[in-house]
Amino acid sequence: MPFDSILRRYFPDGSWEIERGHTGWNNTTRFVRADGRRWVLRIYETHKDEKKIGFEHLLLKKLNEVNLSFRVPNPAACEDGSTIVRLEDGTERLACLFAYIEGERPAEGAVTAAESLGEATGELTHALAALELPGAPAYAPYYEMESSYSWCTPDKVTAFCGEPPAKLREEAAALRLVGEELAAFRAYLPRFRSLPHQLIHGDINFSNCLAAADDAGTIGAILDFEFCTRDLRAMEIAVVVSGFLDADNGPEMIDAFLRGAGRRLRLSREEAEAIPGLIRLRTLDVFLHFLNRYFDGVDGIGTVKEQTASAARNLLKLNEESERLASKVGKYLMS
Repeated sequence: MPFDSILRRYFPDGSWEIERGHTGWNNTTRFVRADGRRWVLRIYETHKDEKKIGFEHLLLKKLNEVNLSFRVPNPAACEDGSTIVRLEDGTERLACLFAYIEGERPAEGAVTAAESLGEATGELTHALAALELPGAPAYAPYYEMESSYSWCTPDKVTAFCGEPPAKLREEAAALRLVGEELAAFRAYLPRFRSLPHQLIHGDINFSNCLAAADDAGTIGAILDFEFCTRDLRAMEIAVVVSGFLDADNGPEMIDAFLRGAGRRLRLSREEAEAIPGLIRLRTLDVFLHFLNRYFDGVDGIGTVKEQTASAARNLLKLNEESERLASKVGKYLMS
């Protein structure tokens, strides 16, 4: 990795130390010590589109001007004022640097942190609704997922789920379930498109958050706005709930999150009633995201196995929990 050549753009007269730390599925991340401070270096692995990152950085600049109760990333500028570096190693990948934010990921199953995340999500939803940014976001709404993944045409995915390759024989039943849910999804589209839209983060979960340095039960930062786009307002809630479905104490985590969100946010009856369907949409979209990476050669078959199992578990759990979940959403979030 050409880390040094990237960092020279930010610190032309300085020196630095690079260390590993938590990283995600989609990008390469390193932690850097330079100029007496800590920084986070990100190399984008899923695209090479400066406009996508430019929109993310403009959004973050605006959010850093808002008086939020938690922090969001702040992109650092190179000597020439740009916040984006294109690598010179022949790959044309893009990189950027952020000021480091103190804190650790919330502990899995932490109910108090889930409630705090609900409040932070509601607060962020209001802040994003008030932002006016030039240009259009790079990413389509979740409900347009069948046209969002170039390698995952509907016919190709249907064939893959219906007749998976031999190395996915053990996942055949789970893939059939996912394929059936994808086919049924189309019936929801007219209903989804009529719901209120605004800018949303689109990928809030514990792995994209930090607990406050002095209080593990309070969300101190929301990170990774890479997929921020204009989408359904209610989708922000559905994304978080989807992530808690598979937790050992999932019902307790979901209840806490919705209770916290309800202190800051209200949804219409139509939005509240759509939440179970939107959670289903999020689960299917995550599956397609990683299947697209597999078809594109980015991920191996192990990732497909893992994501297929996760999607099937979430869909089955959602079938069991839909009525209870709808009741909780109505109780805490409905106007």
